[in-house]
Amino acid sequence: MGYKTVVLNGQKMNYDGKLDFSGLSDIVTVYDDTTPEEVSDRIRDADIVVTKEMPVSAELIDSFPENVRLICEAGTGYNNIDMAAAKKKGITVCNIPAYSSQRVAHTAIMLMLNLSSSMQIQMSMLAKGDHSNFTDHLKVPHVELNGKVLGLIGAGNIGMEVAKVARALGMEVLIYKRHPGEGTEGISYVSLEELLRKSDYISLHCPLTDETRHLINKDTISLMKESAFIINTSRGAVINEADLIEALKEKRIAGAGLDVQEHEPLSDDSPLYGLPNVILTPHMGWKGLETRQRLVRLLEKNIAAFIAGEPVNVVSK
Repeated sequence: MGYKTVVLNGQKMNYDGKLDFSGLSDIVTVYDDTTPEEVSDRIRDADIVVTKEMPVSAELIDSFPENVRLICEAGTGYNNIDMAAAKKKGITVCNIPAYSSQRVAHTAIMLMLNLSSSMQIQMSMLAKGDHSNFTDHLKVPHVELNGKVLGLIGAGNIGMEVAKVARALGMEVLIYKRHPGEGTEGISYVSLEELLRKSDYISLHCPLTDETRHLINKDTISLMKESAFIINTSRGAVINEADLIEALKEKRIAGAGLDVQEHEPLSDDSPLYGLPNVILTPHMGWKGLETRQRLVRLLEKNIAAFIAGEPVNVVSK
């Protein structure tokens, strides 16, 4: 009998029905979604469990049957999985790094371009029948990206893709990361404080850890220029959302482009929906069709490598 893979929340990836999970292993069972109470029954004869941003707690992992040997997180971030519990249970955890690097980077650039042109405000004016941007002088701020300073907090695959495009657009790039690299023309490694003080745009590309949770808060926002914009395509909780909302309302910074939020989905009564200096997108950076198809291909490779006894992209070391 071959290996069995169970995908616990396939609809998160395959919301449009255009993905094919059948190549993951010999036997594949896909569930649209799974509650914590349903997990044990659904994986009782599984060798491999696939999740996408689904909370997998220590309590849940402790209940896994002995036959489960691999948890494959279908994405880059894996803060949703209790690593200590998986390691204790002898379960390998792997992720899919770099599958969406360009697409997420382009989302960050898109948000920067739209914020620089006040596109959110312009589209709102049109929706209300206000054509004054066309019939009179332009009524909204409109600035160039070239010549501006972009600060990147975190510079893995996605961050460096953003840096590449930003340099092509004529921006100067500052990078803050735990282990600074060697600077090149137009790219410098600096302290967090220097980055916050000097940047016109700040784009977040760090994983969510105990150290990065609420890294952007009232104190760090106070160091930013009033004309600065913040972009987040990493994890919502890297920003203290309440502090950000307060700063945006009081115009202590110019605006924000948020593809991720601290709590997803964002509640219907969130003030972020109504702020004119905010662009919100629904965690769409990884959701391009080609991106998701690439994700499935890489899932297949991860699982095949594990079955062959040579696991790759292991994050539970």
